[in-house]
Amino acid sequence: MSSDHVVFFDTTLRDGEQSPGCSMTTQEKLTMAHALEDLGVDIIEAGFAMASEGDFAAIATITQAIRRPRIASLARAKKEDIEMAARALQFADRARIHVFLASSDLHLEYKLKMSRAEALNQCGESVKLARSLCDDVEFSPEDATRSDRDFLVEMVRIAVEAGATTINMPDTVGYVTPEEYGGMFSEVRKRVPAVDEKGIVLSAHCHDDLGLAVANSLAAIEAGARQVECTINGIGERAGNAALEELAAALYVRGDRFGVSTGIKLDQLYPTSEVLGQLITFKPSPNKAVVGANAFAHESGIHQHGMLANPLCYEIMTPQLVGVARTHLVLGKHSGRAALRHRLEQLGFTVSRDELQHIYYRFVALADRKKNIYDQDLVGLLPDNIRERRNEPVSELD
Repeated sequence: MSSDHVVFFDTTLRDGEQSPGCSMTTQEKLTMAHALEDLGVDIIEAGFAMASEGDFAAIATITQAIRRPRIASLARAKKEDIEMAARALQFADRARIHVFLASSDLHLEYKLKMSRAEALNQCGESVKLARSLCDDVEFSPEDATRSDRDFLVEMVRIAVEAGATTINMPDTVGYVTPEEYGGMFSEVRKRVPAVDEKGIVLSAHCHDDLGLAVANSLAAIEAGARQVECTINGIGERAGNAALEELAAALYVRGDRFGVSTGIKLDQLYPTSEVLGQLITFKPSPNKAVVGANAFAHESGIHQHGMLANPLCYEIMTPQLVGVARTHLVLGKHSGRAALRHRLEQLGFTVSRDELQHIYYRFVALADRKKNIYDQDLVGLLPDNIRERRNEPVSELD
């Protein structure tokens, strides 16, 4: 793998599905997996094999239908989990076992009732077992960002020595800031030389509890992480995971800063988001970056005028780049004359400056009373003499 290539590890079907309202049947997971394959993700975490018979079946089904991406199953650092993951992945062309074990004192004491020494031993033994069953093993020290740094470094060192090929350092509870998260990656690379010497891939897995999941993931990339774990529409536990579409768009639009490549097909971002929205109980918020309904919509008159003059005035990427058909100029009480004229022309009506002024006053009065202005409303505002000279309307409207 090139040192400037970032691997996209999609966990929509595992971490994302754990979110309330996001559970999927095996067939729905398979539909989503096909969409992820078309999108160009490198790794699909298809589930947690030990969690349920349904998860096991979904992983096994996906391994037989999906060929290009690597398929991963999550497993606790336990013999039975790891062996179950291996069985679920047995038909995969390329498989990965993803082993995790808590590294923070908080989790070790209250959740696992385990000492640090016991955790280090379990880490090493579990990774060795996983590596004996699969040539690609990822290890995650859960709650890495709230772990004692010396202990975290030691756990990473043991996992690498035991055969882990990817080390993921998750911000499990969305706690840290970008500077802190990037600093953790830099420190681990410095203190565990084997990471760079053996070509171990460092991975970022961030949650959005403080709204920093994407920013933290980007900071990790700047510090040397070459895998990002994310979900479509940012679904996931609590406030969700880093949103795949936001990461992919940021790495492309700000390529001047990050200088990395990905395998993501950007024009499939919106279609993939739509597939997920049809499978679970909700779609992204209208103001969601990249794929929200308002991501390429403009109502302000100043913005609309700028967009008509040159879209770069208010859009840093074209809607077509991410698979959206076109920009939407939404007519409302904040709209100006330029947008009104543009819409009327699309409907087949050419008006003079004086006519536009008269229509505009009537339009503003209507917009103050009505939230949604439809094409038939606009036509109703026009005097008869303008309606009578209608041209052939444009077939595709904004």
